[in-house]
Amino acid sequence: MSIIRPTRREVLAMAAAAPALTLPTLTRAQTLGAPSGGNPQHFAFTIGEARLTVVSDGRLELSATDLGVNADADQVKAFLESYFLSPVTNYSHANHLVIETGDHKVLVDVGSGNRFLPTAGELIGNLETAGIDPGSITHVVITHAHPDHIWGIRDDFDEAILPQAQYFVSTAEHEFWLQDGLAASMPADMQQFAVGAANSLRVDGADWTLLNDEDEVVPGVRVINTPGHTPGHVSVVVESGGQQLIALGDSMTHAYMNFAHPEWYNNFDMDGDTTVSTRKRLLDMAATDRMAVLGYHFPFPGVGHVRKEGSTYQFVPALWQWG
Repeated sequence: MSIIRPTRREVLAMAAAAPALTLPTLTRAQTLGAPSGGNPQHFAFTIGEARLTVVSDGRLELSATDLGVNADADQVKAFLESYFLSPVTNYSHANHLVIETGDHKVLVDVGSGNRFLPTAGELIGNLETAGIDPGSITHVVITHAHPDHIWGIRDDFDEAILPQAQYFVSTAEHEFWLQDGLAASMPADMQQFAVGAANSLRVDGADWTLLNDEDEVVPGVRVINTPGHTPGHVSVVVESGGQQLIALGDSMTHAYMNFAHPEWYNNFDMDGDTTVSTRKRLLDMAATDRMAVLGYHFPFPGVGHVRKEGSTYQFVPALWQWG
């Protein structure tokens, strides 16, 4: 399926232009001003015996016209406004998961680094603020090779930023982005994404373990195939003490639209039909089995549950608890 996608230059231009694109005050009641000192950028909780921490890599500000591209544009606009969201700018968070179980510390995705948008790339500093030494990460799992999930793998010397960790990615994702001649065969707007993915997967200091559906990373942490957004996209399942959580990656990117309209897909979904099929399967599984979910681009910290409501679904944010 051919979907028009913006170039990286256009993405950066949209980010730079975001202040000029803000809505009049009357129509942006959803906007709460940022505090002068910043907000906490990590959130800790437990699943059974596993200790989990959501750590922010920052945010992305892209065009809201990238959402629901197979639906009527006026219907998408009305949906966003009904949820107090801008129909112009899609402001989304970047929520990484650190899983501590036994002697293992597993990081899901490595963020943008300094190679994508200026509003992201904060993961390493925020890990340290959360009391997690980046050097203590033992395993890194990549859900897929889009810029905001893998471009942070390289330091300024083009070496792996966490050289002590074991790196994992799905077989299908690894094979797709490293196939000969891929960039030249892709539309011009996707060529830089392809080059960036290949450079990241070939980074010095990272030896890749290739995963398939249901493969285990460490005891209690496994991946499941969730293709569509990219051909080899995986989600990460954490299980401990009879409780489960799915780190969704980008199999779902919008905490409201993907639940109320799982049949809509976005501009960055490489195969829209497969994205929709995967999403419906995940929603049904999470709702039926009462599994917690973590949305990478959901409002921070992005943790909640899936409630089935007729033929649609609802994201229910988890209730925070203090120790």
